Amino acid sequence: MFQPFDPDRYEARRARFRAIPVRTLLPNLITLLALCAGLTGIRMAVEGKLEYALAAIVFAAALDGIDGRVARMLKGTSRFGAELDSLADFVNFGVAPGLILYFWGLHELKSAGWIAAMVFAICAALRLARFNVAIEDPNRPAFAANFFVGMPAPAGAITVLLPIYLSFLGVPRVGWFVSVTLVYTLAIAFIMVSRLPVFSGKKLGKRVPTEMVLPVFILVVLFVALLISYPWEVLTAGTLMYLASLPFGVLSYRRLAREAAGVSADQPSSPVQPTAPHAEHPPSTPVAPAADPERPTRLN
Repeated sequence: MFQPFDPDRYEARRARFRAIPVRTLLPNLITLLALCAGLTGIRMAVEGKLEYALAAIVFAAALDGIDGRVARMLKGTSRFGAELDSLADFVNFGVAPGLILYFWGLHELKSAGWIAAMVFAICAALRLARFNVAIEDPNRPAFAANFFVGMPAPAGAITVLLPIYLSFLGVPRVGWFVSVTLVYTLAIAFIMVSRLPVFSGKKLGKRVPTEMVLPVFILVVLFVALLISYPWEVLTAGTLMYLASLPFGVLSYRRLAREAAGVSADQPSSPVQPTAPHAEHPPSTPVAPAADPERPTRLN
């Protein structure tokens, strides 16, 4: 007898979802926590609580620095996590810092201040999009993995907020100070989308010698204690040192590029073997030399 609705009939057609391991979920949860911190920073800026807004951005940057490492350690990397990380970075380090600067002082310049905040957010989006594309570039030299192309978005967010750190240290927010902040914001935005090689530090911190474990613990605890006790002094000093280190990254990149080009130039090309009469190609047909795999490629 035919039944109009047979539950067993449709049970076989029901799509079954594969269980997702926890090691894949954990990095995405960290990214979502960073996104919550960035959105909370925007709310704190709207309410005029700039200290909490800056703390939220710093917290989001700290989480952004560990989510990728956690994913690689747990072997939980995924395409979904990479896309989620890019979207979170745009909000946390593009939109949120721009709005914080605008609510802090750029609004005094009216439309010009809003344009500076908007340009910074747009440059952060362009920088993240270029980063996602450059990862899949097969022509990148091996040493280029140690460098970012342009200032990374988290560093740009921490750096662009330098005028607010200075204001908390007692620098008076007069008219010229806000105008300088506008120019400074645009400068950091352009550095983010520039071709400036910036040392990434991704190769650091993977292995710690046994004798350095305790000193590393002490230094981390000391840094966190200083950041909590003297946040504006630490952030100001760290920002200035980071800006001062940018030229050294350029010099290091150029040195490695010259060394790679010199190694490629010293590689002897394989001679063309003469073709026998009974070979696939007749003697009158020239055989093109094999491409040199060590030929220098275009530097990104």
